[in-house]
Amino acid sequence: MFSYAWPIALVVLSNVVYHICAKSVPEEMNPLASLSVTYAVGAVTSLLLYLVLNRDASLLREYSRLNWAPFLLGVVVVGLESGYIYAYKAGWQVSTAAIVQSSFLAAALILVGYTFFHEPLTWNKLLGVAICLVGLVFINLR
Repeated sequence: MFSYAWPIALVVLSNVVYHICAKSVPEEMNPLASLSVTYAVGAVTSLLLYLVLNRDASLLREYSRLNWAPFLLGVVVVGLESGYIYAYKAGWQVSTAAIVQSSFLAAALILVGYTFFHEPLTWNKLLGVAICLVGLVFINLR
């Protein structure tokens, strides 16, 4: 059970801290300049964790396994990160920005899962998306 739960707990904790940091980027700082520091720190952290957690670490061996995904992931992560920073600068609240995007993301990923990964499209999933979208109405009522 722990091996199943800890990654989600890490994602939740990391997301909470992530949104605090994204909201706290100085207003006068360009989000892309901020992200250049973020990714430099992330690259060093990833390298150190890789070396510490892998006794027979070989970056060359790992890099020989590369495909297109890490390269495109690098590009889309910039879009994800800068999108949040720009959203917060535009006035989105921490309490609603992530919920709004997550609801739309859930709907999109159900279609992606069905189309590209042959995951089942069930009534429960469709009902869940509908509930999320109804929830958006309540969240955004003023």
